[in-house]
Amino acid sequence: MRTDVANRITNALLPPRCAGCGRAGEVVCRSCARGLRCAPRLPVPAGVDAWVAPFAYEGVARELVARVKYRNHRAPLPWLAAAMAGALSTAGLVPGPERATVVTWAPASAQRRRERGFDHGELLARAVARHLVLPARGLLTRAAGPAQTGRSRAERGPGPPLRLGRPGPAPASVLLVDDVVTTGATLAAAAAVLRAAGARRVVAATAAATPHDRR
Repeated sequence: MRTDVANRITNALLPPRCAGCGRAGEVVCRSCARGLRCAPRLPVPAGVDAWVAPFAYEGVARELVARVKYRNHRAPLPWLAAAMAGALSTAGLVPGPERATVVTWAPASAQRRRERGFDHGELLARAVARHLVLPARGLLTRAAGPAQTGRSRAERGPGPPLRLGRPGPAPASVLLVDDVVTTGATLAAAAAVLRAAGARRVVAATAAATPHDRR
């Protein structure tokens, strides 16, 4: 609640500007939204039952992710969350009341959180959870290690070093949120930990997916 109030105050004092053309008042104006490309078709990461992403990671979508990830801008979060929820709905993956689903995220390392002062994955996951009216819980932790961003496919290897963040079993149904898929290594690593802890269904949603020619 406090975060929502703070965001409304911030947006009132500093209205958002379109990530494409810079027009004040909108996160993405209608004209720039029409230029967004759909995410490329990619294999579902190992251990994940289904995965969706609304956008290709380029242009306006890339700028939106960068604003959240590197500049701690909160205004794009509801817009991205709505797009991700829409992609889940189109794919028939929005969990119904009979499936007690928990939203979680692929976390940043403790060092990265200290450097930035926030975890963009958590911000995005909580925004998606609010949009879907689902609970959000930090189920995973990440050990120190190099960031996946900017690494080649070979360097990404099996994904980041993740482990369960708390004792006890994982929820049976998990919606796993991340910002961008490139090779799927991070989602696969997270799904492996969740399944080892008892999760029976893992659905993933990301804001964007890297086009084939940039992977």
